[in-house]
Amino acid sequence: MKKYYLGIDTSAYTTSISLIDEDNNIIKDLRKTLEVKENQKGLRQQDAVFQHINNFPILGKELFKDIDVTEINTISVSTKPRNISKSYMPVFVVGKGQALILSQALNTEYKEFSHQEGHIAAGMLGNKFKIGEKFLSFHISGGTTELLLVENKEDNLRIDLIGGSLDISIGQLIDRIGVYLGYRFPCGKKLDQLSKEGNIIDIRVPMSIKDLTWVNISGLENYFVNLIKIDKYPIEDIILTIFHTISIIVENLIINSLDHLRVERILITGGVSSNSYIRNCISSKLDKKGIETIFPPKNLCTDNGVGVAYLGKIKKISIEAF
Repeated sequence: MKKYYLGIDTSAYTTSISLIDEDNNIIKDLRKTLEVKENQKGLRQQDAVFQHINNFPILGKELFKDIDVTEINTISVSTKPRNISKSYMPVFVVGKGQALILSQALNTEYKEFSHQEGHIAAGMLGNKFKIGEKFLSFHISGGTTELLLVENKEDNLRIDLIGGSLDISIGQLIDRIGVYLGYRFPCGKKLDQLSKEGNIIDIRVPMSIKDLTWVNISGLENYFVNLIKIDKYPIEDIILTIFHTISIIVENLIINSLDHLRVERILITGGVSSNSYIRNCISSKLDKKGIETIFPPKNLCTDNGVGVAYLGKIKKISIEAF
């Protein structure tokens, strides 16, 4: 009999249900992006919760097509943004409730993880990480810009925050610039496409890196908005220059952290890590320095339930907050 592992993730902007088998094949990867009104920069939590509730019957109907539900071994769910005390967002309550109902109805094992752990696990899938291995992970998304030291323990992942943004996230910078330009939120894919027609502008962009592994990003929003306002450069060039600046920041924080850490590779996850230029630029520069850089496949960079399902297969528990 086959064994399936089900993962549920209800993030700020995506409802996700995924199913993998015992050989780590992705059987189902179902997602529905939450709708954001035009000219808006995001969703209120109560609106996101309402959409998640409405999305589950739609995804659930597709989930149970052509599978034997008695073969589902474990149901796992992300119940909070990060695995630290007081980490909470109402959207994750929806997924937890659905996962509990399903696990009780199907009489399966039930496990809880964090949204961030799910992103890391999605990148670990298909790559061999030894038990006890320590590695860096940079989580760059709409809500998070965090440099993490991860230990792949047998029963769980131990994650320590060692750097990142002190104010807005890199994803917020991209989306705010995109909305300012009149594009619909979220703007990452659109700006990625536009950047392919651009050239890097030969200007000195101010970067605020502090204590080697921390950075302030909000100043870049004002800088690039002002650059757009003066109407001197093509929009495509400005967008590519934004991505180039992001790449430099990420590269510097990683290299600075490696000065005092014994790790052999870096896993870069989150929605922003699907950006074509950022992936190529960072990989090229870090590879030249002898640092193995791992990016998940682009479809596993954005929010998904695959990583949570994989954690349910390989880990016994989710680690308690340190």
